[in-house]
Amino acid sequence: MPAWSPTQYLKFADERSRPARDLLAAVPLNAVRRAVDIGCGPGNSTELLAERFPGAEITGLDSSPEMLDAARKRLPGVTFVEADVATWVPEAPVDLLYANATFQWVPDHQAVLKRLFSALPAGGALAIQVPDNVASEPSHTLMRAVASEAPWAPKFRVPIARETIGKPADYYNLLQPQAARIDIWHTLYNHPLADVGALVEMVRSTGLRPYLARLEEDEQARFLERYTERLAEAYPPLADGRVLLRFPRLFIVAVRA
Repeated sequence: MPAWSPTQYLKFADERSRPARDLLAAVPLNAVRRAVDIGCGPGNSTELLAERFPGAEITGLDSSPEMLDAARKRLPGVTFVEADVATWVPEAPVDLLYANATFQWVPDHQAVLKRLFSALPAGGALAIQVPDNVASEPSHTLMRAVASEAPWAPKFRVPIARETIGKPADYYNLLQPQAARIDIWHTLYNHPLADVGALVEMVRSTGLRPYLARLEEDEQARFLERYTERLAEAYPPLADGRVLLRFPRLFIVAVRA
């Protein structure tokens, strides 16, 4: 898998930070002593946590050295730790576990969420949001469609691994036995982008990464060309020439009993 690119990721910082703000606004805590930003990336979401809880001890957690390097430059006063959330355990009691667009990359993420929620003290909160676009949105279904075409199909006989996002009831039932309060909702964002090329650039740093990782450089160029062609069919231009990217996300905020 290629390294995460903070520069590529932040080309669309507004679109990526808006759900992070919406998630944080729904956290029902007035005071936080310790908070962890799980999958902090280049620190854009961590910065929001620091603004909301200026007196808190905040830690950013990520598995990408490149993302952590960018985050440390952005927020030199915050502690950033390289770790895999699949096995990570808090070293001290944490009041808020916050994760913006992270758990769709974590294998067996529901089991990890249950473990982390169980570790919270009474009154502590788990707040996460995940993209819910893999199953039905053209931005992602067309990745699989193009991968099934010649000449790339032989390299994708083993499907790209991606966690399946469950139904809201799945997460409610998972967390409810230990929860005092659970809020679960979907938000459907519609992002106006310059053109389908901009759409490709937006997903290139996230959903397209594992596809491009299996291809040689010359294959990547042709794959992207074909993917862009297919996107142009699925995302017709608006009146001003832009395209509208429909982007559903699932939000969960749970407070420990």
